[in-house]
Amino acid sequence: MDVNGIAALVTGGASGLGRATAEALVGLGAKVVVADLPGSPGAEVAAGIGAAFAPADVTDTDSMSAALDVAASLGPLRAVVHCAGRGQRVRLVEKDGSPGSLETYKSIVELNLVGTFNVLRLAAARMAATEPVDGERGAIVLTASIAGFEGQIGQIPYASSKAGVLGITLPAARDLASKLIRVCTIAPGVFDTPILDNIRDDVKASLEASVPNPRRLGQPAEFADLVLAVLGNAYLNGETIRLDGALRMAPR
Repeated sequence: MDVNGIAALVTGGASGLGRATAEALVGLGAKVVVADLPGSPGAEVAAGIGAAFAPADVTDTDSMSAALDVAASLGPLRAVVHCAGRGQRVRLVEKDGSPGSLETYKSIVELNLVGTFNVLRLAAARMAATEPVDGERGAIVLTASIAGFEGQIGQIPYASSKAGVLGITLPAARDLASKLIRVCTIAPGVFDTPILDNIRDDVKASLEASVPNPRRLGQPAEFADLVLAVLGNAYLNGETIRLDGALRMAPR
């Protein structure tokens, strides 16, 4: 797929991996919609990079449909990159002996997994109504995490929700094959995003040292580069790609 001139939507596009992806797509001539929560800096980010902004909650059908309407106003929707998500530490048995929070677990799964399904189904229906170009209608790139393979202690909500995204990838690609829509997932390792802004320098250094090669945190632009490669390679489908510098997470 040539992204020049296409309409594309990036969820979680106000910061981190999503913002870098939106910037990269705009840089190659795509007409990009940044979709993020109403209280996010999405409007400012979008204006700064030459994109449109659509306030949206990925778990909400109405606001996501409205965001897709904005994208459709720019042209046929060909690319969706789903980056929205979050994690929160939960132990099965907390330090005070109480059981881990079921409410927190449900909220993380709702956002990371149910939100992924919601974006996927709504975006696929829009793409399926477009005319094929060079044998395909579009591509959807989901975001999982290496925690979906090797979740650490305290990561049960995050790890299980991201493992669910891994499980979505192949059946979604098979489901949408008849519609000429590809689905792939990227599973990032430890990346230098705003989520790490508040950690101590020694903890950040420890994270960097845990990556075999290159021994540093991943850069959001490197995630965006892989998104572009997935969109550009029409034979890449139904695959989860680890982007982690050969890191395999330890138990803690």
